[in-house]
Amino acid sequence: VYLLFQALRQISQRTISTASRRQMENKVSEHQKHFQEDNGLPVHLKGGAIDSLLYRTTAGLTMFGTVYALYCLLMASMPKKPN
Repeated sequence: VYLLFQALRQISQRTISTASRRQMENKVSEHQKHFQEDNGLPVHLKGGAIDSLLYRTTAGLTMFGTVYALYCLLMASMPKKPN
């Protein structure tokens, strides 16, 4: 059992240590320039069309939820009519 464990550990170490790693370039400065430029847009919309879509969807769902909650409160506050 010990030899099996040791063999598995050796194989796993060899696999992990010899795996090729992709070098990723640092794009932080590019993103900082993009998000800090003064183009009149708020930061939550500078990401493009997807950010705009997410913002409008969130705003729409929030408005719908608020109106629905007020409707439910109004219905709960009205007395029920007896049959």
